[in-house]
Amino acid sequence: MERRQFLRWIGKAGLVALRPTLAYAGNSSIRHDRLLVLVELKGGNDGLNTLVPYADPEYYALRPRIAIKRDDVVQLTERAGLHPALEPLLPLWRSRELALLQGVGYPAPNLSHFRSIEIWDTASRSDQYLSEGWLARAFQKAPAPSSFTADGVVVGSPDMGPLSGGGARTIALSNPAQFVQQARLAGEPDRVDPPRNPALAHLMKVESDVGDAARKLGHGPAFAFRVEFPKGAFGETIRTASQVVAGGQVAALRLTLAGFDTHNNQPATQANLLNQLAEGLAAFRAAMLELGRWNDTLMFTYGEFGRRPKENQSNGTDHGTASTHFVLGGAVKGGLYGTAPDLGRLDSSGNMGFAIDFRSLYALVLDRWWQEDSVDILGGRFPPLDLLQSG
Repeated sequence: MERRQFLRWIGKAGLVALRPTLAYAGNSSIRHDRLLVLVELKGGNDGLNTLVPYADPEYYALRPRIAIKRDDVVQLTERAGLHPALEPLLPLWRSRELALLQGVGYPAPNLSHFRSIEIWDTASRSDQYLSEGWLARAFQKAPAPSSFTADGVVVGSPDMGPLSGGGARTIALSNPAQFVQQARLAGEPDRVDPPRNPALAHLMKVESDVGDAARKLGHGPAFAFRVEFPKGAFGETIRTASQVVAGGQVAALRLTLAGFDTHNNQPATQANLLNQLAEGLAAFRAAMLELGRWNDTLMFTYGEFGRRPKENQSNGTDHGTASTHFVLGGAVKGGLYGTAPDLGRLDSSGNMGFAIDFRSLYALVLDRWWQEDSVDILGGRFPPLDLLQSG
């Protein structure tokens, strides 16, 4: 395949590689054999209608139209339960493989979509601007072994998120439906003598490494999963992510489910999105069980912010602060973590305080899951969440 054809193929397949120009030995003490999967809930999911405080009368006073009716809640405890669209996750809750984090946020929250997700992606303070994502910094410090297909793979979005900034050997599959087919068409790039121009040599190395990674992920027939993946774009994202794990070794996956900016007509929109999320997570779990990878998979959701507790005049909610997030995996100690929202003590803007700093979730990944010291990566010491089984 000629270079010009190869570059056109990269664009059609939605494939991008960052920083593939060095040979990586990896750090043998880092547990990159344990898979990390991040799911961004883009737009800011409403945590109160996700994990519903159905026993709190303040909840219904603040949301006379959009609150989830008590009889519809999938009850988990005497005070809280799941949105009914999340019922596919109930088996994970019962098997103690699902943790629900209440009140995840950070100090001095920013309510801009762009800025707040930047804070989450870079693990920065709200008054600090960093150019590299927190996972990019982690892989720059301790890359995955050179035998891995990539440090990280981004599925379903052109945005690199926490893998941005050139600190990781990363593949982005912005068009997952076409990926496997396109990857098999890549073929071997032409073998030519390396040019003397360093910039051109770098480009040719990028092309070669993207092609190598694509062929590893798309080589041979797709794995014949028994699980039936959900229909729709997120179901295709889950299917592709599962094939990536089946087809090559990677340390991290980042997936995206968009549409959570529910300023109006929230009930129907959120119900649809949460059902996509629940069915997708359940399908991914089933796929990892088929591969024998569920016990070494840690999966969590994140997003730029939650929603305001009080409903607005458009049957929706506006930008808020802390939210509820999910952590799941075969090694997770399921249950409720954090503190239930105190809806009788909102701040002057009508928002909730946070109970869990999101960087403590990242510290769990780094310090406990991968066994990589988090201080330099996160810019300080954050106590890791204690939600992994011992061993």
